[in-house]
Amino acid sequence: MLPKFSAFPGVAGPVVTIVLDGYGIGRSEVGNAIAAARKPTLDRLFAQYPHVRLRAHGTAVGMPSDEDMGNSEVGHNAIGAGQVYAQGAALVADAIAAGSIWAGPAWQEIVAAAKAGRGVLHCLGLFSDGNVHSHIDHLKALVARAKSEGVPTVRIHVLLDGRDVPETSALDYVEPFEAFLAGLNDAGFDARIASGGGRQNITMDRYEANWAMVDKGWRVHVLGEGPQFADCATAVRALREMHPGTIDQDLPPFVIAEAGQPIGTVQDGDAVVFFNFRGDRAIEITRAFEDAVFDKFDRQRHPKVTYAGMLQYDGDLKLPQRFLVDPPAIRNTTGEWFAKAGLAQFACSETQKFGHVTYFWNGNRSSKFEGETWQEVPSDVVPFEQRPWMKAAEIADAMIAALQSGQYRTLRCNFANGDMVGHTGHFRAATMAIEAVDLELARVLAAVDAAGGVALITADHGNADEMYEIDKKTKQPATNPDGSFKAKTAHTLNQVPLVLYDNVSGGRLGLRQTDTAGLSNIAATTANLLGFEKHASWDESLLTVK
Repeated sequence: MLPKFSAFPGVAGPVVTIVLDGYGIGRSEVGNAIAAARKPTLDRLFAQYPHVRLRAHGTAVGMPSDEDMGNSEVGHNAIGAGQVYAQGAALVADAIAAGSIWAGPAWQEIVAAAKAGRGVLHCLGLFSDGNVHSHIDHLKALVARAKSEGVPTVRIHVLLDGRDVPETSALDYVEPFEAFLAGLNDAGFDARIASGGGRQNITMDRYEANWAMVDKGWRVHVLGEGPQFADCATAVRALREMHPGTIDQDLPPFVIAEAGQPIGTVQDGDAVVFFNFRGDRAIEITRAFEDAVFDKFDRQRHPKVTYAGMLQYDGDLKLPQRFLVDPPAIRNTTGEWFAKAGLAQFACSETQKFGHVTYFWNGNRSSKFEGETWQEVPSDVVPFEQRPWMKAAEIADAMIAALQSGQYRTLRCNFANGDMVGHTGHFRAATMAIEAVDLELARVLAAVDAAGGVALITADHGNADEMYEIDKKTKQPATNPDGSFKAKTAHTLNQVPLVLYDNVSGGRLGLRQTDTAGLSNIAATTANLLGFEKHASWDESLLTVK
C-alpha cells in the first residue's frame, strides 16, 4: 500500500487528469494554432491557476537524445508510470550497436528461415528517421546484416511518413536509400524496395479503427496487388502528379514490378520483419500475419512465414510471438498502485487515443487493474481536418457522467484533437480543434467543481503549437517557392503545461517549477492530491502545500 501523505489528507472529491494531446507551449505565435485559437477556458486557467512547464521529449521521456521529439506512446508511459524508461528507439539503437540483436534467437530464426525457404527476407515498416515508430538506420542495419549472413534476397515494403518528418520528404529518404541498396547489391545479393504507400492510407491503423487500411496494405505487400511502377522514386513522383496536393502520409499504395510481375510478394517459406519499434500501429498487421483464425478481412491466402517484430508490441497478448529486441519492462505504474490502494479508476478517450489512456498508461499492459473502468468513444473514419472537433463532446459527456456517478476516486481522459488534426498540417482546422477542446474542457471542469474535485490539465507532447516548418538557420518559418509557409505535421520539441485546477483547497495547493520537471512527475503529484505518498520508484511530486 502507498503510505498516507503527511502534508495533506487528500482532496475529498475526485482527482482528474486531462491530457490535451498535441498541446505544446509554442515559442512563437507564427504558425501557432494554439495561440491563434479562441480559447477562453484555457486562457482563464493560465491566468488564474497554478501552472508549470514540463519536458515532454528527448531523454525526459526515454528517447535517445534531446533532439528526439516525444510522442503519445512514451508520453503516456511516463505519465502513467511516474518514471522514465529507455524506450524503443534507444533500445533498438543500443541492441544494434552492441550486436545483441544479431545474437538473439529471433534474428537467428529469421535468417535460418529465409535461407531454408526461398531465400527471401521481407522488411516492412515506417520509412523515415522520425524515430517515433521506426528509424531508417535500423532498416539499413537489418539489410546489411542479412547480406553478411548469406540471405540472398531482401524485399523492403515502405510506409511513407510525412507525419513525423516533413510532409513531402519521401524522396529525401527513398533516393539515398536506393543508392545504399545499390552499393550492397552484387551477383549474390539483391535488395530492393518492393511496395509501399502512405502510412495513413495503408497498413498502420491502430486500435481497430479502420481495418480496411490493413487490408489494403496486405494486398499490396503480401499479394502484390496495386498500381505498378518500375521503382519507388518513380512511384512517388507519379502518384504526386496523379494526386496533386496529397502529402506523403496519404499517398495511395504502389507495387514495384518487372515485366508486369511484382518483385516482392510474400510466399510460403519467407521471413518477415516488421521493423517498427512502437506498438500501437504494429499490432493489426502483426495479427494479420500471425493469427491462424482471422476474420477482419479476407487475406485470400495466408503464407506460412517466419515473422518477427522489432519489439513485442503487446506483452499481454504476446504479439508478436517472436521479436528482435526486448521491450522495456515497465513496473509499478499508477494504475497498479492506485488499484492496490482500493481506488476506483476511470479512463476515457476516443479510439484514436484510447490505448494511450489504457494500454500505454498502464505500462504496455492490455488488461485492466482491479477497479478500473475503461470507456472508448469510437472515432469517425474521416480525414481529421474535415471534422476537427472529432469526439471531444462525447468524451466530455462520458467524463461528466463518470464524475456525476460518484464511483471514481481518480479519472483520466485524452482529447486527441490537437495532435490528430495537427498532423494534417491544416492550420485553420487545428485552430478549430483547439477551440472545440476548449469548449468541452469547460464542461468537464464544471463537473469537477460539482463533485468537489481537482484537475490536472497537461499534454503528452507538442504539435498544434508549431504548424509551420522552422528554418534551422534563420529560426523563422520556412517558405515554399510561392511564398507560402511550409506546413509542419510532426510533433514539436516544446515543453507542455501542467495546470492545477483547484477550487476546493482554499489556495493551499500549488505547483513548483523545477529544472527537470517532466511528464513523469505527474504520477507523484496525483498521488499527493489523493492523500498518498508517492511510490519509491516514481519521480518527485510537483505539488506544494501551504
